[in-house]
Amino acid sequence: MIHRKSLDGSTREADAARGLRKAAVVATVAMFALAGCAGMTDTQRRTATGAGVGAGVGAVIGGAQSGGKGVRNGALIGGALGALGTYVWSSRMEEQKRAMEEATQGTGVEVVRTNENLLMLDIPSDISFDVNRADIRGDFRPILDRFAQSLVANPRAMVQIIGHTDSTGNDTINNPLSVNRAASTRDYLVARGVPIGQIQIDGRGSREPVAENTTSSGRARNRRVEIYVGESAQAAAPMQRQVR
Repeated sequence: MIHRKSLDGSTREADAARGLRKAAVVATVAMFALAGCAGMTDTQRRTATGAGVGAGVGAVIGGAQSGGKGVRNGALIGGALGALGTYVWSSRMEEQKRAMEEATQGTGVEVVRTNENLLMLDIPSDISFDVNRADIRGDFRPILDRFAQSLVANPRAMVQIIGHTDSTGNDTINNPLSVNRAASTRDYLVARGVPIGQIQIDGRGSREPVAENTTSSGRARNRRVEIYVGESAQAAAPMQRQVR
């Protein structure tokens, strides 16, 4: 888990919201991974989708009841109700983490293994997007090139890309802009050989800041893309059986 120094109550609230968001991402990636498994019937896919919804609801309930402190418990409750599986941290995931740490060294990108065995990349705006733009900056391209290679090498990994904005402008502008940033990132990866079926996108507008929007540096931190990568235990099971 990423630990950030709390400067005031607003920052602590942002950190709590970040935890809630991460729990919801776990649910969404799980739903995406299960629903996309080859060989599943339509009924099984609908069940997987319902499982993801159950986990998301559980996360929201848990977070709301304890001001964000119960986010992880809420996600676990929701996952149990929805019959979700767990994630594995395989050698492929470890290799992805090492590769991305090398590719992002000195860039300000955070590469973290979460407690849920997800790989998270937090990409700040100074290398990703300019103000009010969804075009990928040149500094971002080498990072995405290496990330695409790691995904092609690990076809079992499912990805969720979440775009964010600062509070400049209103929701009419920020919401589609955040989606467009996630879509630009996805399209860049797909153009480099990553199957589009591995990737899901979302945009959160300015609703989930990680810093104060009252300063230029804080707004820059809030204009970002978060990428989560997960390998479900269900997807890993066939390979494990073959190895045995």
